[in-house]
Amino acid sequence: MHANALGRRTRGFSLVELVIVIVIIGIIAAVAVPRMSRANVAASENSLRSNLRVLRSAIDLFRAEHNDSLPALAKFTEQLTTYSDVEGGVSATKTGDYIFGPYLRALPTLPVGSRQGQSGVAAADAATIGWIYDATTGNIIANCKDSETDSRGVKFNTY
Repeated sequence: MHANALGRRTRGFSLVELVIVIVIIGIIAAVAVPRMSRANVAASENSLRSNLRVLRSAIDLFRAEHNDSLPALAKFTEQLTTYSDVEGGVSATKTGDYIFGPYLRALPTLPVGSRQGQSGVAAADAATIGWIYDATTGNIIANCKDSETDSRGVKFNTY
């Protein structure tokens, strides 16, 4: 306890008490931050799996409704996000001929890797491409480099 100029006693924290509190906060941060980081990584990996499931289901449904034809690479986004006729022609509105779809509201963005945030679709890598699509097989994968892997070491482009 200390006496101030008016003779009243005041109580403050000692240096030892402050150091102990700072050390405890540091320990809590050292434990919590890596756990939150791992949770964020797991969420991104799960988001990639989910996005691929949605895209693959949309492609399969398009194929089933269009006489075993796959979405064309040049019209991929339009064919999956608007109405289409049996030949794969597209329309923004549903009419008598354009009765199929839309299969997606929008293409999902890539949640991982160097192209994270991109939603473009192409047959090969480019700056705005999130998904690599093979129009002959209907296979779609994440546009990630072979060096980009998940927390278990699995390549994102093999999901």
